[in-house]
Amino acid sequence: MNPLMLLQQANLPGLCVMSGALGAILGSFLGVVAERIPPLVMEEEGAGNLLFPASHCPECRHALSAWENIPIISWCALRGRCRHCHSAIPLRLLLVEVCSALFFAASAMLAPSFTALIALWLMWSLLLPLVVIDARHMLLPDCLTQPLLWTGLMFHALFLTLPLTDAIYGAVAGYLSLWLVYWAFRLLTGREGLGYGDFKLLAALGAWCGWQALPSIVLIAALGGIIMHCLLKPFENKNNLISFGPYIAFSGLVVFIAQTSHSIF
Repeated sequence: MNPLMLLQQANLPGLCVMSGALGAILGSFLGVVAERIPPLVMEEEGAGNLLFPASHCPECRHALSAWENIPIISWCALRGRCRHCHSAIPLRLLLVEVCSALFFAASAMLAPSFTALIALWLMWSLLLPLVVIDARHMLLPDCLTQPLLWTGLMFHALFLTLPLTDAIYGAVAGYLSLWLVYWAFRLLTGREGLGYGDFKLLAALGAWCGWQALPSIVLIAALGGIIMHCLLKPFENKNNLISFGPYIAFSGLVVFIAQTSHSIF
């Protein structure tokens, strides 16, 4: 029995609480990443960087004190409002922290090994800001998709969890498959149906999951996109574009979790 399973059996509640707290802390940072990368990529004036300026209210620019920066707790204590100007703190920041806490706790409870747990946490940490950014800005920045691809290749090279050739073929096939779909759609309709960021995201997920998983990832993403479009159609403008990145990211994570549950690690 591996060490993680022993820890799971010995002190499961403590493991969940500690992992959830770590997830909430990381989620707080990932929320900052998702807020600050788009202005940096679009080279907006005064965009700053990931570390400067310190966390602050976007309306009144009040720098947050330590107690105003506690993941989840501070948002709830302040009732989603800035303590100084009382403007609303975006709900998405709370959701990012809560989702990260839940994912870290659940993965610590269910992962079959430390290797699988590290992989899941790494993957989540890069996918979550990509999902938030693409949902808000229709943008999948290279500064996140490229590290996702390279960490996938390096992870399999170091831990031998998947043949490296399968990961490389997955990256190449993931990019080319959506590239071909993009150009076929453009030649037939004269419109762009996908963005280049979608190609790179699928390439990164191909590096993590292997080329064999690509059909499943694309199928789940397409079905998810169709279902959500049908559900949200009454509330949307017919000219609204759909961000496909979140569906690709979610389906890739689901497939990878399924792979880890079958003890490929």
